[in-house]
Amino acid sequence: MSVVQATFAATLVDEWVRSGITDAVVCPGSRSTPLALALFRRNELRVHVRLDERAAGFFALGIATTSGRPVVVCVTSGTAAAELHPAVVEAHHARVPLIVCTADRPPELHGVGAPQTVEQRGLYPNAVRWAADPGVPVEATAWSWRSLGARAVAEARSGPAGPGPVHLNLAFREPLVADAGPLPEGRPAGAPHHQVVVHGGVGEPWSWPAGNGVVVVGAGCGPAEGVLALAEHLGWPVLADPRSGCRVVHPHVVAAADAIARRAPARLRPDVVVRLGAPWASKALPAYLAGAEVMAVDPWWRWDDPQRRVSVVHRADPAAWLAAARAIPRERPSPGWLEGWQDAERAAQKAIDAVIDERELSEPLVARRVVRRVPDGAVVVVSSSMPVRDLEWFAPPRSNPPKVVANRGANGIDGVCSTALGAAAAHEGPVVALVGDLAFFHDLSSLVRAADGPGAASCTIVVIDNGGGGIFEFLPQRALLERSELEELFATPQIPDVVDVAEGLGLRTADVGTPGELDEALRAATRRDGVTIVRARVPSRQENVVLHERLDGAVAEALADLAM
Repeated sequence: MSVVQATFAATLVDEWVRSGITDAVVCPGSRSTPLALALFRRNELRVHVRLDERAAGFFALGIATTSGRPVVVCVTSGTAAAELHPAVVEAHHARVPLIVCTADRPPELHGVGAPQTVEQRGLYPNAVRWAADPGVPVEATAWSWRSLGARAVAEARSGPAGPGPVHLNLAFREPLVADAGPLPEGRPAGAPHHQVVVHGGVGEPWSWPAGNGVVVVGAGCGPAEGVLALAEHLGWPVLADPRSGCRVVHPHVVAAADAIARRAPARLRPDVVVRLGAPWASKALPAYLAGAEVMAVDPWWRWDDPQRRVSVVHRADPAAWLAAARAIPRERPSPGWLEGWQDAERAAQKAIDAVIDERELSEPLVARRVVRRVPDGAVVVVSSSMPVRDLEWFAPPRSNPPKVVANRGANGIDGVCSTALGAAAAHEGPVVALVGDLAFFHDLSSLVRAADGPGAASCTIVVIDNGGGGIFEFLPQRALLERSELEELFATPQIPDVVDVAEGLGLRTADVGTPGELDEALRAATRRDGVTIVRARVPSRQENVVLHERLDGAVAEALADLAM
């Protein structure tokens, strides 16, 4: 029995190697021994061992998001499998390919009080692209093993609903340790048992709606050069989220779209909106675009339209759609349409620079500075809540912007440090994470093995320390609750010190309180291997609200001056 189980596990792993998988994340546990050994014994794979399953899931998500390849996650049975649920949910909504493998007890140990035995079939309902529970391996089913391994990759990478997680619940009996026997024969030339070829068409012929328009782009919008070529073809501005890869220095690119949308004049309201990629975090931008005819391009039928304003969905691969769209005749926009947006962008950026004091740290300045100062080829991982909004609102255009990654599928602060460490494991350049103090403490277990092993190369985690959850200062709770209630239930300031905790885990630290110190810390940390925690001491959450109000007012005044 043990040899059969080892051979089964080795066959799955062989199919994954044939399918181009390069990374696996393993958590310690007994029941998962056959698969853990099979993964570890393949030299083609990088095996990352993480202590905590919840952190391991987000670590794998960081690798997969950065590399674009599925990642295998291997854990034991019981609550270990349940700990993966947050990362599975995020991967589902963010369309990140994961192969989640949970070891399980055999059927005879279920329902009789055996330890570490829970119902794992259907553990992640509605959050996986595909799930399989093949039972304890037996030699009679060896003919199906390669198909199981190859299909897991195909479903994770190319399922009808887009990339996402799959779940293999793998039951094993004791004894668990053995060497694999001869594997079932595979396809010639090392090919996987199954392959999927996806054709991205653009559907039926269509025409451009009449009127002035804007192109709004987010993560997954397609190649930046294609987006910019379309904007030039249309004569429209591109409102570019940092995660889109399109927030570059270009005559058509508008980076301060959120600030402009809050107070923009009526003459800049579009008749048509083309939306490519994920929606922005901004609430001001969709409110400003209300009333326009919205076309969304989406290959996976996600229906990402919380305001219910999309009138037409083009179900097509974004790159193919961008190429086809440039060939369709269009009306030129009204005279001065693009120039009006260009003037607004220049005025807004000038107003933002005038208000943000370059001599003092602030949350907007940190976001702006990180994008400007990270080296070429860097990846920036940004936490949900305030950091992603500050990056969206204030990150300037850059001729060679970093790749920006954020867990915006389910929009939680879960696992952001783990995601950054996973990104570092997959990326050949520096990775810089921008997180709040609560997100840092929330994912503290991820840093237990951060100082050594795979994934430790050049990862800098900038912790914005404002003494609690800054996002709640911008929500209705601030005005409706007593201060003591807001602090205790929502802001939840923490007693431990960021630097003390990081140093206790054996990590390098930098404690910065000025822009110059932040620049020096980023420069030093991104030039060396290993993990560095940079604590940025910023003003209080209440002062941050005042600063945002000043920024809003300054942009509004600058836009009003344009209209005069």
